[in-house]
Amino acid sequence: MTSPGGGTGLDAGRTRKLIADVARSVIDAADELTALDAAIGDGDHGENMKRGFEAILADLDALSAMPAPELCRAIGAKLLSTVGGASGALYGSFFLALAKSLPVEPSRASAAAAFGDAVDAVRARGKSDFGEKTMLDVLIPVQRIFATGGDVVAIRQAARKAAEATIPILATRGRASFLGERSIGHMDPGARSSALMIDAICAQFGEE
Repeated sequence: MTSPGGGTGLDAGRTRKLIADVARSVIDAADELTALDAAIGDGDHGENMKRGFEAILADLDALSAMPAPELCRAIGAKLLSTVGGASGALYGSFFLALAKSLPVEPSRASAAAAFGDAVDAVRARGKSDFGEKTMLDVLIPVQRIFATGGDVVAIRQAARKAAEATIPILATRGRASFLGERSIGHMDPGARSSALMIDAICAQFGEE
């Protein structure tokens, strides 16, 4: 794992805290994510994501001892097997692609490149791109800032604003696209869950 500011800066104890903070940020927001998804989707995003991250918390000791690539691979596999549906496939693809590209001791540049590869994997799996009211509306702006040297404050702000910016967008991918213009006026739940995780990561590295 690496800080958005550069360098790893993580031992097993801090890795444990990072995983736990990210997981709890999603679990604690399960009701909010469910409400967002009920407006434009199946209404199961919150419970599905909660189930996946509770499974991750259950393996916290083992996960926190893993090197970065192995950790990302284990998280990806766990999300694929427990979250289910489109969200499980997309988040699973993200972490599995991250595992393939991330070195054991990542630098800022190699972490940014790996993040870009992971975003591309989500693009390919979802056959979607920026501006279609999906999690990519958060991941792509964050990747651009990360790759161009933005600090944790800039990344955190970008993630929050990007999730909010999905509210007026017409959905053209996923189940929300079936609603047509009725999808306008609602935040995308996948964008929100992505922003929550990014926020939790940045909050920890912002403590440095």
